[in-house]
Amino acid sequence: MPMHDCNLKRILVIVQRSNGDVFLSSPLIEVLFRTFGRPGIDLLVNSDTLAIAGTLPHIQQIHLFSYSTEGKGRGSQTADLLKRIFRRYDLSINLTASDRSVLFALLSGRRAISAVEPDRKKSWWKRLFLSAHYEFDASRHIIENNTTALDLLGIGSGKPTVSSCHSPQADERVRQMLEGAGIGEFLIVHPGAQYNYKVYPERLRNTLFERLNSFGIPIVVTGGKSLLDLEIKGTLPKLENVHDFIGRTSMDELIALSDRSLAYIGADTLNMHIAASQNKRIFAIFGPTIPGMWSPWCNELHTGTRLNRPVQTYGNITIFQADMPCVSCGRAGCDDRHGVSECLYQIDPVLITNEIDHWLTTFR
Repeated sequence: MPMHDCNLKRILVIVQRSNGDVFLSSPLIEVLFRTFGRPGIDLLVNSDTLAIAGTLPHIQQIHLFSYSTEGKGRGSQTADLLKRIFRRYDLSINLTASDRSVLFALLSGRRAISAVEPDRKKSWWKRLFLSAHYEFDASRHIIENNTTALDLLGIGSGKPTVSSCHSPQADERVRQMLEGAGIGEFLIVHPGAQYNYKVYPERLRNTLFERLNSFGIPIVVTGGKSLLDLEIKGTLPKLENVHDFIGRTSMDELIALSDRSLAYIGADTLNMHIAASQNKRIFAIFGPTIPGMWSPWCNELHTGTRLNRPVQTYGNITIFQADMPCVSCGRAGCDDRHGVSECLYQIDPVLITNEIDHWLTTFR
């Protein structure tokens, strides 16, 4: 389906998954924008990812779908969305394989490309009606999956890099916040995550903070206003060099804050991917999450990692995992029901801070 010579004026990119999926669609969007001569690119995302979607460059309009129990039902929303997007686009690209997202792609674009399930019993009709398709491959990095459509378009995915952007206004607000707190150079610690099973346990977390505090460099703790973030906020130790910024920044300001930092320390979450896109030094604590798909992307090496190791470093990125035979399992906690992740209890904060200290004293 070579289309790189086509005159595509309007493109819809559909990403109906999490914040990280939306943010890591940016390499695809960047190449589409550059290759097709600044076309109008719109997004269709879930409503709970609007904040990060709004920071992506080259986007003209964002269509929203909500899985919330409030407001319109899913059927009514689907009908309303289809009225707005029906045949409005020269090309639609869907990065998820769900039935609804494929339907949006088929009905919005004159040509439609989508990820599909490997199981042909589920995806036969998608393969039949789509202009082109690719199997979503859970063994590949999410960025490699997201840029596969470029190969189908005859462009080639090349060596993807991830970038992020923020407004000058956000940067100025962050500058004032840091100046008001007397903070110059600093490290970011992001202890929260979207789900509790990814969060480093409180006892180990507090030991981590105490050891980081002894380095004498300001530690800025970031987080949103979710119940989980606010719960973590209530457990932060009162330490001289630890500054609580949880709940104080918008998404735009969070990106600006990350851009001013020296390094990121924390969970495998959106903030980790943002920091990696800024080529910051990353110290990421991985529980059950599979690195092969979700490891921080190293722009210098154009890759993540597929390995499971207690400590591994590639480029500017270091990942910590438990030394357990079940790691990484990809489950939502050991019970796969958002329960406890035992592996996170087996990652020693001393090991983490030793790596950070070595970097601070040797390479910084």
